[in-house]
Amino acid sequence: MKDELIRILCEKSFQYSEQPVFKLVSGRFSQFYVNCKPTTLSPRGMFLTGHLVYEAIRDMDIAGVGGLTFGADPIAMATAFVSELQGRPIQAFSIRKTQKDHGMIRWIEGDLHPGDRVVIIDDVVTTGGSTIKAIERARQEGMQVVKVVILVDRQEGGLENIRTYVPDIAVIITRDDLMKVLRTGRS
Repeated sequence: MKDELIRILCEKSFQYSEQPVFKLVSGRFSQFYVNCKPTTLSPRGMFLTGHLVYEAIRDMDIAGVGGLTFGADPIAMATAFVSELQGRPIQAFSIRKTQKDHGMIRWIEGDLHPGDRVVIIDDVVTTGGSTIKAIERARQEGMQVVKVVILVDRQEGGLENIRTYVPDIAVIITRDDLMKVLRTGRS
């Protein structure tokens, strides 16, 4: 499954340039661009992602899996769907970028409660900033963040930053995995 997902990411979501031409959220320019949404929103990509993330958390006693909208949303939904198929249902949740200012004012959408053990997921990590924001917001809502799962690690220091908040991190795919396929045409 992982090899197939790497191939799909290379086809739909990953770009490389000899020169740093891709502007990142941080404002820096990079040789690598990863936009997982074309993959995680495709039927096969969603299937593979859901299974691989579920495999990374299946033996944990957790109530939910989610992260900062929008990158984490399709991954959380796919993982929750797979968890139900496996007979071990885990709730999906989404963390808002801006706090809702009406009704029940909260950061998280989903069927979770303070004290629930959760896993934060992210589609791509560079510096770890958005993952850390998700961890902080989940904790503000009373969640116990016990693990982080990253779909693609750009291998630019983000994991080290995240580990200061949550030591248990699983990475599904690295930039090196993507570059290997890009260079050789096979995983």
